Amino acid sequence: MTTLQQYQDPFTDMMPSRFSSMLDRFFDDTVTARGQLSTFSPKVDTYETENSYDIEAALPGLKQEDVKVNFEQGVLTIAGERKFEKERKERQYHVVESSYGSFQRAFRLPEATEPGQIEASFDNGVLHVHVPKNKTKVAQHQIPVRSGANGK
Repeated sequence: MTTLQQYQDPFTDMMPSRFSSMLDRFFDDTVTARGQLSTFSPKVDTYETENSYDIEAALPGLKQEDVKVNFEQGVLTIAGERKFEKERKERQYHVVESSYGSFQRAFRLPEATEPGQIEASFDNGVLHVHVPKNKTKVAQHQIPVRSGANGK
């Protein structure tokens, strides 16, 4: 059984995840405090049906035009940006827990997919990406070995 896997950049696994996330949070908070661009990672559900692989990404507050979906070399990438509205004079923020900034999520697709027929739709803040399976693709094939030019 082939499964849909989150794409892992080989260089991201150099540090243990807890230490890495601690550093990410520290630097993210520091950059955000300076008013610079932040990043976040939207929550994503991936599942498989008999005929497809599907990805649903929670992107509240975004518009369809804020999201880009790309497929290249077996990797499906979802990217975009959620912008923080400028602080208004009539508001005095005490806590801002929502995540803002740019994001990118990447998923390695199994070989048995139809990349030319990938569909994406956006509804009520949820991006749905539908990746049809290629039913005719042969996962394994025996290749006969013939003798050299003299042994036809």
